[in-house]
Amino acid sequence: MNVPNISATDELGRRRRASDEFDQRRISPSIQTEALPTQASAVSWGSIIAGATAAAALALILTMLGTGLGLSSVSPWAYTGISAGAFGISAILWLTITQLIASGVGGYLAGRLRTKWIATDADEVYFRDTAHGFLAWAVSALMTAALLTSMIGTIVSGGIQAGGAAAAATAGGAAAAGAELAKYNTNNEPVRYFMDSLFRTDVSAAPTSTIGESASMPETAQQQNPADTASEVTRIFMNSLRTGPLPPEDVRYVGQVVAQRTGLPQPEAEKRVVDTYGQVQGKLHEAETAAKEATDKTRKTSVYASLWFFISLLIGAFTASYAATYGGQQRDL
Repeated sequence: MNVPNISATDELGRRRRASDEFDQRRISPSIQTEALPTQASAVSWGSIIAGATAAAALALILTMLGTGLGLSSVSPWAYTGISAGAFGISAILWLTITQLIASGVGGYLAGRLRTKWIATDADEVYFRDTAHGFLAWAVSALMTAALLTSMIGTIVSGGIQAGGAAAAATAGGAAAAGAELAKYNTNNEPVRYFMDSLFRTDVSAAPTSTIGESASMPETAQQQNPADTASEVTRIFMNSLRTGPLPPEDVRYVGQVVAQRTGLPQPEAEKRVVDTYGQVQGKLHEAETAAKEATDKTRKTSVYASLWFFISLLIGAFTASYAATYGGQQRDL
């Protein structure tokens, strides 16, 4: 019987194939074990929701506590309570502390409660923990915003607005200046006071007219209605109050009315008209300036509040991310 010749190359090939099949059977379980984590989601939403809920609830509690402490420290009465500047600084510090505590607790819970990742690189674990903390902060911020728009948020925002109003009242009367400016445009109450001063008679002054003229002047004054006269002069003043000085013809006419009512000579009556008109115009300009200053102060306050709120949110995001990495390390120990 003839035995076929087997070349050395065929024998070597069979040995290599057998070795490869053995190696594949030996390492296949570990390959499957390492493939399992890559097929699952890298985000543990359960831990994120838990951390975000805790952070939102804690932020709400601390905000209400800060509102109560703030309202107890301000007062609308002068020289009592905390000043407006101190109130603003305290509000900024409390907002920052609230973000630090709430975001830190929420991020730690998100990292500590997550599912342990098997056969994952250390750098990848660190990144995932940081992402879990950031997501927990983001969800808690959205939840807090939703709560602040509800009934509870109305209570909190109402307290903050009341505290801001009290602080503004403590700082000064800017709002009163704006209200005074509105009076000029509605019922003209400040102008009426100056109108009354136009027709005041100096009882100690000697009469400057003759006997016949002094006898006839009260009769002429009695024939006029003081209310109608004051209203007419008010309209004359308001017509030129914002444009500039009183026109000469208006000065002459109002001077005649004042001279008739008070018994003053025409030049002195016109001088009183010009002086009174200047006082009214200066008062109006002061009210306008105060209103503009109050508006500018409110604008600056809104800008500073927005910037500090932005900074506090950034601090909260960083704190939540860092706390999540620390909680993840504690979980993997």
